[in-house]
Amino acid sequence: MVSKLTNTVNWESQLLLFVKNPDSQLFVDVSIYIVYGGLMFQVRIHGRGGQGVVTAAEMLSIAAFLEGKHAQAFPSFGSERMGAPVQSFCRISDVEIRLREPVLEPNAVIIQDRTVIEPSNAFGGIVDGGFALINSPDKLSCDFKSNDVTVACVGATEIALEHVGKPLPNAVLLGSFAALTGIIKIDSVIEAIRTKFSGAIAEKNVSAAKAAYDKIS
Repeated sequence: MVSKLTNTVNWESQLLLFVKNPDSQLFVDVSIYIVYGGLMFQVRIHGRGGQGVVTAAEMLSIAAFLEGKHAQAFPSFGSERMGAPVQSFCRISDVEIRLREPVLEPNAVIIQDRTVIEPSNAFGGIVDGGFALINSPDKLSCDFKSNDVTVACVGATEIALEHVGKPLPNAVLLGSFAALTGIIKIDSVIEAIRTKFSGAIAEKNVSAAKAAYDKIS
């Protein structure tokens, strides 16, 4: 379990690169992370239109906010038609977030539909020591360029069908995400679901998220 927010920036090497190349984008990155603390956890979510990919990022940010953290959630630009590959992003930090660009080097990726892994390069940029959470009832063989990536496969669609009655894996996977990373608590995920939804729909998604949490914990 992860007990605190972490970042993946090697300050010594980054600063050395800045000295060698003062015109590089590293100046922006280093100044932001050093001045504002840099304790940030970045998540990229992949899926298809209609699976609640954007809603997943929003609920994740709400869960982080409920724990007193700074959070940011936004979708990728481009086509979001039903069935088309979609990405959304979430940043969680203990300090104000000034970054606005898409997450290129995530600490974690959440894959809501495994058929987008190759066409979307879903594992691209994932950092050493990162996490990959995949909606699959079976274990998958994954090829990472990074080292020590923790992989978890959960049949989120099956869990959603059982508890919600619809093949929507977004809230389900957030339950597994809480157990896998420890970045947010399952209680915060539950409250975020109840913030986003109401009535019976909320409680069905809560039940599904709890079941997915138990699959990992």
